[in-house]
Amino acid sequence: MADIIGLSVADRIATVTLNRPPVNAFNADLFEAFNALLDGLELRTDWSVLHIRSALKVFSAGADLAEISTQFANADKMAAAAKITQPFQALFQRIADLPQVSLAEIGGAAMGGGYELALGCDLRIAAEEAKLGLPEVGLGLLPGGGGTQRLTAIAGPAVAARIILAADTVDGATARELGMLQWAVPRQELEAETKTIAARLAGLPPLALAAAKVCIRLARDPERNGFAAETEWTGRLMATEETQRRVGDFLAGTRR
Repeated sequence: MADIIGLSVADRIATVTLNRPPVNAFNADLFEAFNALLDGLELRTDWSVLHIRSALKVFSAGADLAEISTQFANADKMAAAAKITQPFQALFQRIADLPQVSLAEIGGAAMGGGYELALGCDLRIAAEEAKLGLPEVGLGLLPGGGGTQRLTAIAGPAVAARIILAADTVDGATARELGMLQWAVPRQELEAETKTIAARLAGLPPLALAAAKVCIRLARDPERNGFAAETEWTGRLMATEETQRRVGDFLAGTRR
């Protein structure tokens, strides 16, 4: 099981590499291994960026359909649905809830649950040639790993309708234009550009990043006052030595 997902931590970047041939399909073993990896990372303080990538030509094809099909015989279809969707929802929400910033590097196809994994990350970069989509309606299903919710929130209902209802697959360049990810670069530049972005994130104050993530999330919560949260977190950050030092360095002209 350990071979289907790898971890390396260096320069405050925790790099997670999916490696379940042939297409990084999510099954029980991959969910267990991914969650165990996150369990271990939660005990560490030497990282502030989670970088998710693939060792294969594809990023991830999503759900293991052979495993899902075993649930069709379950007489309780609601229980069967929970067994299918909840592992995806729980893992991707766990990534979204991290105080650390998460970055998905999409070098190849990210379909269904594979793209939903990327949607659970804060930031997404893809090769212009990569293929992205949520094709579940073509199988009589829907993107149940958070795809209907996250894509709508991130790219808007019109884009979500195109990708989900029309089961439209787009390349990385088009996905960037539609707001489905933040960066798209030629495939030969993807690894270097991702490392540059990850390094820049790793050089930023972790508490400020965590606070900003909270406030961004509150912008989608009508029950909470995001403006009040901005004031509260600004006060907390101003009390830290790191913020005082960084502002002092900026005013002294030693930081730009």
